Amino acid sequence: MDAEAVVRPVVEGAGLELVEVTFARDGGRRVLRVVIDRETPVDLDTIASLSEKLSRRLDLEDVGGGSYALEVSSPGIERPLKTLEQFRRVVGGRVTVKTAEPVGGARSHRGRLLDVEADGIVLDVDGAPRRIAVVQIVSARTLADWDVELKGARA
Repeated sequence: MDAEAVVRPVVEGAGLELVEVTFARDGGRRVLRVVIDRETPVDLDTIASLSEKLSRRLDLEDVGGGSYALEVSSPGIERPLKTLEQFRRVVGGRVTVKTAEPVGGARSHRGRLLDVEADGIVLDVDGAPRRIAVVQIVSARTLADWDVELKGARA
């Protein structure tokens, strides 16, 4: 059975957004990684509660065909962006986007996210707007302003 098909209703039932579900090898063991998010920061109690619910459900559905470790986490400060809704949440913030084909002469784009349109995004790259269609995006993530983040940690 598909892990995402089992995980998604449990995550969404808890009022959270499913960002990613992956099986990976880590140090010789199999790991099922579940990345969750929501509008407000995800705390450890939420992660622990969801981990218990997911573990029970995954055991019932016999997902994975063997033993594995379950890891539930939030995406962190520099988070992947995969849907237009995720892009909408960070309008005004800095992002990095990689495209399959060159756009504006480049495949790698860094800038402030100005707008999210029906079929793509608009970035301010070096003071000029750059439109990138969703179908061109290979990967994208937020970029943290580490000066601000580190000042907040010291305050």
